[in-house]
Amino acid sequence: MLEARIRRGLSLAAIVAMTAVAACATPEPEPAPAPPPPAPAPLPAVSLNEGVAQAASIYVAFMREAATIEAGFTSAEAIQAAIRRGASYEPAQLSRGMIAYGSILALQSPEFVQGVRSLAAQPGQRQLIISRIVADPAYAATLPGADAAAGLIVDTIGRDSAAMLLIADAVEEDAYTIQGRGDPRRRWATVPVADRAVRLEGAKALSAVHMLPSAEESARLFAAANGGAGLSLSPARSGPPYTPAVARSLALAALAALGAGGEDARANTEALTVEQNSEFCLNMSKLMLFQCLAASRPSYEDMFCVGRHVARDLATCTAQNITPVPLEIPATAVAGGAPDSAPVQTPVAEAAAAASVSATSALNSGR
Repeated sequence: MLEARIRRGLSLAAIVAMTAVAACATPEPEPAPAPPPPAPAPLPAVSLNEGVAQAASIYVAFMREAATIEAGFTSAEAIQAAIRRGASYEPAQLSRGMIAYGSILALQSPEFVQGVRSLAAQPGQRQLIISRIVADPAYAATLPGADAAAGLIVDTIGRDSAAMLLIADAVEEDAYTIQGRGDPRRRWATVPVADRAVRLEGAKALSAVHMLPSAEESARLFAAANGGAGLSLSPARSGPPYTPAVARSLALAALAALGAGGEDARANTEALTVEQNSEFCLNMSKLMLFQCLAASRPSYEDMFCVGRHVARDLATCTAQNITPVPLEIPATAVAGGAPDSAPVQTPVAEAAAAASVSATSALNSGR
């Protein structure tokens, strides 16, 4: 009996001891929840380098200066001043500036900028889009909002083209008017131009001078490109097909929208401003201006050269940069046989064969 009580007491003591130990023991922690996946890195800010803005400023400043040419010349020297003004561009620079300006116009479209950025939420997607644009600039024309951005390019540069066309019509018309016996300017307009060879060489020299960007215009365009505002444009849309020049402007703008057009991307942005057909058109225009001046003798013929091969050719080349021109293949050509890099024969280039005909012949042949 006593032994049983002792055993019960020991059992109770053991239970009490185990309970005390259990109470003092540290409970095992519950497993921690899995950490949330890392948030995607934010897209870099819109970025377009100063080189593009400087190139665009060259186009803007020159076209503004060219737009001051007007009919109604009051002296032979006024015509020579117009020749110097109109010849003062280097074709490759003006072509590249036009494409650079187009990219800044495209960046004024929030629809395009946001559409491009919406496709690149993940770093891998962003890099893939950048690589595709660099490899094929035409890809940018398929991105969301491209028609809104292209509309701004086509509308704005189209206005430049239209303005030059009005000048061309007025100056060419005045080249006929000034020959009339009732026009008092006829006295000096029919006198042979002095130092014809010197004035021709002067025009050639001006055409080869490297054009310097305008600091004020560059700053304005740089701010507009990176801020997406400041150019006071009216919304416009333009659907495909797009010219290579417009496609390259869109490509530049798309890189900038992805934060891939900054100072460290100059190699890509400079390459995108080079467009062979655009440069070819402006080069042929210069060739015809030189040939026209070489054949011209009296001042009214020089006036005709200004209207035809400064103002009208500028209107034509800018228009061809923004408006697709159907390519007419000669009957003797094999379709698809020309290399991809061959420039399209533009209307300005097609006329080059006849450019050696004197301005006198052109004027006397009727309007």
